[in-house]
Amino acid sequence: MKKLSARRRHPLAALVVLLFALAVTGGLYAAFAPADKAQADDTAQSLAIKEGKKLFAVGCASCHGTGGQGTSDGPSLVGVGAAAVDFQVATGRMPAQQPGAQVPRKKNIYSQAEIDQLAAYVASLGAGPSVPGKEQYSKDGADIAKGGELFRTNCAQCHNFTGKGGALTNGKFAPALDGVDPKHIYEAMETGPQNMPSFGDGSLSQSNKKDIVAYLGEVNGDKTASPGGMELGGLGPVSEGLFGYIFGLGALVAVAIWVAARTAKAKKS
Repeated sequence: MKKLSARRRHPLAALVVLLFALAVTGGLYAAFAPADKAQADDTAQSLAIKEGKKLFAVGCASCHGTGGQGTSDGPSLVGVGAAAVDFQVATGRMPAQQPGAQVPRKKNIYSQAEIDQLAAYVASLGAGPSVPGKEQYSKDGADIAKGGELFRTNCAQCHNFTGKGGALTNGKFAPALDGVDPKHIYEAMETGPQNMPSFGDGSLSQSNKKDIVAYLGEVNGDKTASPGGMELGGLGPVSEGLFGYIFGLGALVAVAIWVAARTAKAKKS
């Protein structure tokens, strides 16, 4: 007993006890807390998938099949990913109102929570692009000038130079991009909806897509500002050149006629 009491009165005894207590507490937390959190996350994800499957059976299965395998009326959704579902459903394109050359944007009929559940279910069918986080499509840190260059190289041939949209073949069209949620623009590049090609990270990196989203936000954000003067619809150099040709040449013809008339009148007098 005397030896034990002597050890307790040792100057380092309190420090040893404190370190031992911290080690035990840390070990218990590492052993139990992460497992509980992971289990909670798994439970929430499983519930989202379960609810999403119910929504899918009611609103999507008639065209895409009960397991998303596709039918003659709709393509397979295996491997399209959560981003494709978020884009198509949040923009109202899906469920489609009627068949046609292209499904237009319309008011969506699902809440964001229901869209997330549908996305979770479709994502469980096969790996695909996930819904981007806000940092991926935010303007913060984006290079707007580079985004404009990338857009003109990869997108302007269909969407025109500032995203005003344009006609394609067989009744299809490239939609206007002004007023579109930045997240949906990013998702469209990731997933390639309808006639649009997909731009994965191999062809356009995440920072490239962020730059393009920032460029579109800049050119379509302030409707009163046009640094180059009258924008003529923002359709690009063809419309501007045509305007210059018709009105410029027309003005020159008018001046030539006026000069000729004045000359003829002067000769008569």
